[in-house]
Amino acid sequence: MPRSSQLLHPQRAPAPLRPAATVLLLRDAPDGIEVLMTRRSLTASFAPGAYVFPGGGIDAADAQAHAHATRRPTQSDDHLTQAIAAIRESFEELGVLLARHADGTPASAADVAALDRHAPLAPQCTARGLTLAAADVYVLAHWITDRDLPRRFDVPFLVARMPAGQTPVADETEQFEPVWVRPADALARHEAGQFFIIFPTIRTLQRLKDYPSVDAVIAACASERPLWTSCPRAGWLAGREARYMEHEAPFGELELVSPDGQLQHALDWQCEQPVPLLKNVQRLTAGNPGFMTGPGTNSYLVGDPRTGYIAIDPGPADAAHVERLWRAAGGDIRAIVCTHSHADHSPGAKPLQALCAGAPHGLPPILGLASAPTARANSAFTPDRSLQNDELLVLTGQAPDAPITHTLRVMHTPGHAANHLCLLLQEDGLLFSGDHILNGSTTVIDPPDGDMTAYLDSLDRLDAACAAHDAHFILPAHGHVLGSARQTIAQLRQHRLAREAKVLAVMRAQPDGTLDDWVAKAYDDVPPRIWPVAKRSLLAHVERLQAAQPGND
Repeated sequence: MPRSSQLLHPQRAPAPLRPAATVLLLRDAPDGIEVLMTRRSLTASFAPGAYVFPGGGIDAADAQAHAHATRRPTQSDDHLTQAIAAIRESFEELGVLLARHADGTPASAADVAALDRHAPLAPQCTARGLTLAAADVYVLAHWITDRDLPRRFDVPFLVARMPAGQTPVADETEQFEPVWVRPADALARHEAGQFFIIFPTIRTLQRLKDYPSVDAVIAACASERPLWTSCPRAGWLAGREARYMEHEAPFGELELVSPDGQLQHALDWQCEQPVPLLKNVQRLTAGNPGFMTGPGTNSYLVGDPRTGYIAIDPGPADAAHVERLWRAAGGDIRAIVCTHSHADHSPGAKPLQALCAGAPHGLPPILGLASAPTARANSAFTPDRSLQNDELLVLTGQAPDAPITHTLRVMHTPGHAANHLCLLLQEDGLLFSGDHILNGSTTVIDPPDGDMTAYLDSLDRLDAACAAHDAHFILPAHGHVLGSARQTIAQLRQHRLAREAKVLAVMRAQPDGTLDDWVAKAYDDVPPRIWPVAKRSLLAHVERLQAAQPGND
């Protein structure tokens, strides 16, 4: 993990978490499932005026009411307490009672009318021969309020079927205007500015809208584990707050720049200014966005004014981009490293080196590996010096209280290209992955210079290096920073092998087919416009599979 001394912002402890529970009451309708939502008071301290699902804080009495509730054999004590809290809140706020009589029949409207919504619920139910129907309440998701917010909650989102014969009536104190709404309609009305909902509600509705029935939702929750768990992170995008879950592209970058959740970081892609990621890491994105490059090629500067800088991937032959790199480093570039020789990564090396003429430390060497004979003509590259696997590139300087060191470990990672390198900033656990790992897409493996077996073997080496150096973040040549490095690598490897299994099945089903035949079936989950590029990786899979056939060495 990054050294605290390299973090950009002073750290502060997020607000403490308060346990709470919320419940999505569902019913089947002719056009799909509907969920019950209510509008919060305009004077509420949290999400005033927002449409929400009923719920609230967990009371000590909820944990003491287990004897008054039904329970599934697999339902944990914590989940039982959460279900009881959600049942109590839905009754207090909406007059909806999830309870059953001794014979199993659900509570009726008459039962609801006989109870006092302002008095403790469990004893009243017991007096009327009712048991809280906690066994009918399932865990859908687990949300933890974002770290930057002043009021934070630890909240399971639960689901239950709306009891037949009951009508929700808001308490007109905390909740108003109960409404049944299809998830897709709620989202559309929110987009139109007519139905204010907050981030966790939006994301929950987005997932809920794809279920065809209440039974399907409940069946998905049968494992007793949340279908997802999230503590979102926030940054700035187009001048507005934007929030993201763990699986979304900007999450890792927000975690790196603001680990305690401060709302500080701008996520807009631009090529005019360097983007600080740590005190010793800056990113500059070349102005070459496109189908193959995404928002553009990322160049990185590692170091600080005391140590000088190493430039990683100076990018295409773009004079303006190269000059911005040089200026961001104050002209003090000690080395230029190209992760590989492709035309959007290495051509800027010599122009950047030339700008450093006359620097006190002399011309920085251009480092990397020479392009192999298998490289395409526009990927010809010869470094001033070839780097060795596991070589260390070290920057040192004197800080006010102690020496400062930034060490990049070189790793030869063929696969995307025969001369591909990755770099690991050891002191801060950052992996600069070049094109080997991207954010938002998988890299193209283009034979003969690309090789799928080499690519997968390189992933294994990167995983081992991340484990050895506690590397949590991956800084790719295209896209935002990725978090959860080892999980990311494992998922990428799994994706590649799943694609290979699909390729093998297609080849067996159509042994006389061409690459064009096979790509349409093996990549039927991507748009056809992607197929010409996907065909290169398909060929890499085919060559790997053919090499594994008996009799092939």
